[in-house]
Amino acid sequence: MTPDALPAKVLVTDPLHEEALQALRRGYDVTVREVPSEELPDVIEGFDALIVRSRTKVTRDVLTRDTGLRVVGRAGAGVDNIDVKAATERGIPVVNAPGGNSQSVAELTVGLMLSLARRIPEADRTTKAGRWEKTRFRGGELAGKVLGLVGSGRIGCLVAQICQDFGMEAVAYDPHVEPVAVQERGISLASLEQVLKRADFVSVHAALTEETHHLLSGPQLALMKPTAYLVNVARGPIVDEEALIAALEAEQIAGAALDVFEREPPSGSPLLMMENVVLTPHIGAYTDEAQRRTGLLVVEQVMKVLEGDVPEFLVNPEILSV
Repeated sequence: MTPDALPAKVLVTDPLHEEALQALRRGYDVTVREVPSEELPDVIEGFDALIVRSRTKVTRDVLTRDTGLRVVGRAGAGVDNIDVKAATERGIPVVNAPGGNSQSVAELTVGLMLSLARRIPEADRTTKAGRWEKTRFRGGELAGKVLGLVGSGRIGCLVAQICQDFGMEAVAYDPHVEPVAVQERGISLASLEQVLKRADFVSVHAALTEETHHLLSGPQLALMKPTAYLVNVARGPIVDEEALIAALEAEQIAGAALDVFEREPPSGSPLLMMENVVLTPHIGAYTDEAQRRTGLLVVEQVMKVLEGDVPEFLVNPEILSV
C-alpha cells in the first residue's frame, strides 16, 4: 500500500477473537457487524475482504456482484457456508483456518463419549433434583471398546489418539485419506459398513459435501450394535435426524450425542426430550484457545491476499492458474 492509498476495508460478520481484530486494525479499516445472510449482498459493496464463521452464509449472490470483494476468509475449517464454486468463477480467493480448532473439537468429542457411557448429564440433573439414584446409573468404560471414525482428518486422528490412551481400538472409514497416514497412527481402515458394525462409538468427523449429506441414514444406522452410541460434532446434515430419532425410539442404538444439527437451533425436535441423548449448542470450537488460534490464522491468510501474497490455506487454488 502506498503512503497515500486508503487502507483496505474488511467486514467481519461473525465473532472473532479480539487479538485477531487488533491485528487487522493495525493495517486495515475494519468493520465488525452482524449481518443477516439475506442482507449481505446489499452490505458487502465497497469491502475488500469478508471474514465469517459458520453463521453467515456467503452465497452466489454475494460473490457474483461487482462489489470489489477480493477475498473471503472462514475462521475455521469447514467452508460449506460459502459458495466456493461461485467465488472461483469470480476469481475471489477463499481462505480458511484448518487445524485451529482441532484440539477443542476432539476434546468435546471424547467428553460427549464419556457423558454417554457414564450418563453424566442425567446423573447430574437427578442428583441436583434431590434424588440419589446410584444403582440407576450403572455405566460402561471406554477401555476395551471400538471407536469407529467416519472421517479421519486432523480431528478424527486426535480423537483416536485420546481414545487409544483410554485403551480403545480405532477403526476408520475415509475414502479420501492415504492409508499409510492413518495406519501410522494406529488406526485401521475399513468400509463404512464394517466400521458401523464393529464400533461401540461411531464418531463423525467428515466434511459436509453432496456425497456426505445424510451419509448416516436409516440403512446405515441399522448396521450399528444396539449397545452402540453415535456422536456427531462435524456437520448436522451428515446424519439424517429423522432416521436417527427413529433408530433411538426403536432402540436400534443405545444413544447419541450431538453438537450439530440439521437445523440450528433444533427447536421442537424429539431429540430434546430423549434421556439417552446428549445435546450441546454447536460449541465444539468454542474455547478461548481455539477462538484465538482460528482468528489469528484466518486474519493472517486474509492479509496475505490483500498484500498480494499467496496464502498457505487457499481453499480454491485453481484461481491461481486463471
